[in-house]
Amino acid sequence: MIGARSDGARASRGSGPDEILREREPSGGVSWNRILVWFMRALALAWLMKGLLAWAVIMGITSQSPSFQDASTGFQAAIIYFALIDLVAAVGLWLTSNWGGVLWLLAVMSHLILAVFFPRFVSNSALVVALFITCIMVYLVLSWLAAVEE
Repeated sequence: MIGARSDGARASRGSGPDEILREREPSGGVSWNRILVWFMRALALAWLMKGLLAWAVIMGITSQSPSFQDASTGFQAAIIYFALIDLVAAVGLWLTSNWGGVLWLLAVMSHLILAVFFPRFVSNSALVVALFITCIMVYLVLSWLAAVEE
């Protein structure tokens, strides 16, 4: 195997396809990778709260006019979907894993699509929609900058 050493230790940097690359700090002092990690962690906290609010609706803790049991089946399905996907996406974002970002994008796009086509089920205020679209754009730009940096 190229770059393998007989004592089982990893080869030095740049000697094979299985090398471990250390995180490089750019000369300007701004690490887009680090900014992306902190942005993902902030999103994780926000989506954790969003998921817990969905569970609060299910449990009857919030002041909904009709109780969860009396709501329409579509509303119940949407709330259960977001109660699950938001919490799982929050964990993935906190771990800064690729699947976390993908699941978060699925969750936020699901919310936006439901806000457009079924406004009775989710919040469709212009502020929420603008905030979600802004978060998507910031996430994509930071991901691109972090990828270009390496």
